[in-house]
Amino acid sequence: MKYIGLILTSAILTLTSCSKESEKVIETRKKDPFALRYDSLDWRADFKAKKSRPEEINQYKNQVAKFYKDFWVDGKVSGGFLVAKNGEIIFEQYQGMADLRHNREIKQNTPIHIASISKVFTSMAILKLVEKKKIKLDQKVNTILEGFPYDDITIRNLLNHRSGLPNYANVLWNGRKAMMDREKPISNQDVLNIFAEHNVKQIRPADKGFYYSNTNFAFLALVIEKITKMPYPKAMKYMVFDPLEMENTFVFEYDRDKDTVARSYKYNGYEWAWDDFDRTYGDKNIYSTPRDLFKLDIAMYSDDFLPRKIKKEAFKGYSYEQKGYKNYGLGMRMLEYDNGKKLLYHNGWWHGNNTVFVHDVNNQFTVIALGNKQNKNIYAAFRLAGLTGTYPMKVPSKDSLRIR
Repeated sequence: MKYIGLILTSAILTLTSCSKESEKVIETRKKDPFALRYDSLDWRADFKAKKSRPEEINQYKNQVAKFYKDFWVDGKVSGGFLVAKNGEIIFEQYQGMADLRHNREIKQNTPIHIASISKVFTSMAILKLVEKKKIKLDQKVNTILEGFPYDDITIRNLLNHRSGLPNYANVLWNGRKAMMDREKPISNQDVLNIFAEHNVKQIRPADKGFYYSNTNFAFLALVIEKITKMPYPKAMKYMVFDPLEMENTFVFEYDRDKDTVARSYKYNGYEWAWDDFDRTYGDKNIYSTPRDLFKLDIAMYSDDFLPRKIKKEAFKGYSYEQKGYKNYGLGMRMLEYDNGKKLLYHNGWWHGNNTVFVHDVNNQFTVIALGNKQNKNIYAAFRLAGLTGTYPMKVPSKDSLRIR
C-alpha cells in the first residue's frame, strides 16, 4: 500500500507541476501586449517525429555526404550546409570564409545573408498578426499603410505575389535620376513614397496572375511596423527570433551592421560592394545560420506557432492561370504534383549569396544550404528532396557539377 501511495503522490505532484507550467504559459500570454510570442513553449515538444530504420538513415547520410563532397568541396562552395530527417540533424558541415580581409572562417554560429528566405520569416510575422486578429488576410493594404496608392491590393495579394506590383529595384533603377537622387541606400518608406509620388503602375490588376516581386514583402515589412509600432528588426526579434531561441539571427541594419557581418563575394572572389538597395528589408536582409533555420523548420510543425487553420491558408497554391506543378503560397514556394504530394521550399539570391530552404512535411526532411560566395552549385541542394522517393526529382550527380 505504501508503494501505491508513493505512486499516487508522485502522480499528483507531476500533475500539479504540469498545471503550474500551463498557468505560467497562460500568464505569459496575458502579459504579452500583442499576444504574439510564447517564450515558455517548447516547440520541439510539439514535433511528432516519424520513425525510420537505422539502415535508411545511414543511406541518407552516405548519399548526402557524397553530395557534399561532389558539390561543395569539389565545387568550391563557401557556406553552411545542414540536412535533417525526422527532426534530427543527419549531416552538417561548414567551409569557406566569412571575411577574407579579417581572415574569419564560416563556422556553425556564423550568420549568413539568407536572401529571399527572409520572405518566409516576414510571412510568419504577418501570419502571427492575422492569427491574433490584428489584421486580416483579405484586408486592403491602404487601410493600414497611409499613402498606399493601390485600392485593389490585399495583404494576401502581397503574400502570394498576386498584387501585380513591379519589382522596386527595376522601377527605381530605370528611373534612377528622377527617383533616386540620394546619397545613401533607400528605405522601405522611401520605396512607398516613390511608388506613390511617381504613380507607379501595376503590371496587372491584383489577383489576376502571379508575378514574383520583392516590392510585396518590402511593403509587408511596413505593415508589420505599423501594426506592432516597432521597427521591423525589433518586431522580428520580438515575434519570431527570440521565441524560437534563434541566437544568431537578426535583420541587417545598414548603418549598424555593414562593417561587421559576413561579407558577400563574387565568383572570382572579389568582395561584393554595398549598393542602393541594401537598406530595404522584408524581402531580404535577414542573416541566419543553418542551425537557427532548423529551429524555424521544427516550429513550423507546431500548431501553437501557427494554428492549423492558418497553415492551411499559407501552404496551399494560389496561382493556376498556367499549367504546371510550380506554385506559391503565403510566403513559401511549393511544388504541387498530380498525386497530391506537395513540397514546400524557398530559394534565395542577393549579391553573392545563394540559399536553399526545403521544408518537406511529408517526409520530415529538411535541407538548408547558405552560401556567401556566388556559386550556382548551392541550388543543387534543393534536389536532395528526391532522396525520399516521394517526388519525381532526380538527385544531383557529379556529372552536372559546375565548378567556379
